[in-house]
Amino acid sequence: MLAINSLTTLFFDLDHTLWDFETNSAMTFQKIFNEEKINFSLERFIETYSPINHDCWKRYRNNKITHQELRVQRLERTFQALEYSCSPELLDRINQRYVDYLSDFTQLFEGTQQLLFKLGKRYEMHIITNGFDTVQYHKMNNSGLQPFFGKVFTAEGVGFKKPSPQIFEFALNDTGKKASESLMIGDSLEADVEGALNVSMQAIHFNSHGEPVHNLCPIVYSMKELERLLL
Repeated sequence: MLAINSLTTLFFDLDHTLWDFETNSAMTFQKIFNEEKINFSLERFIETYSPINHDCWKRYRNNKITHQELRVQRLERTFQALEYSCSPELLDRINQRYVDYLSDFTQLFEGTQQLLFKLGKRYEMHIITNGFDTVQYHKMNNSGLQPFFGKVFTAEGVGFKKPSPQIFEFALNDTGKKASESLMIGDSLEADVEGALNVSMQAIHFNSHGEPVHNLCPIVYSMKELERLLL
């Protein structure tokens, strides 16, 4: 059960929680495929790419691969799995254009801005993200999210990735908040939920990509469900 009455502050993840990563990523690849005249099924590509991307991000946050290795490996592994011949030069171009274009797309989960407007009247709100500084700030500015949030804490800026306790503790200290009055909302059971609970914050799991059901905290699948819990 959430102790709503004690809450003053909400910390949100960005990708897969507010900003619809899967939709925006698919539109980015479609633009790149059109420019490069890659005649390949986008649907089949995304079906293969998405789980590989999730795995690469998990390995990155667990310090198994570097930032650059994440960017390269997720594409290499996808094209290899699809048995699609792709030269190193083409891979480099796709990789760079993906990074350049991704934040230009602005799809949010349905009802995101309306809910943030309501929540902002009751709570202080900040972002904690494992994404990279420049890309995350562009995403927030281009999608109209920036005005809703006080501070944005990135793994790159803080020097620690979720679920490390240090990034949560840094955010709490920087905002002058106690863990007991703070709640983390994110899509990753490991990075967001377990990371927050381990520093005695409350948590809500925004389960946007079908992680297993659990009893660690409330699970929601939409902004409507999140609104019912917090307002």
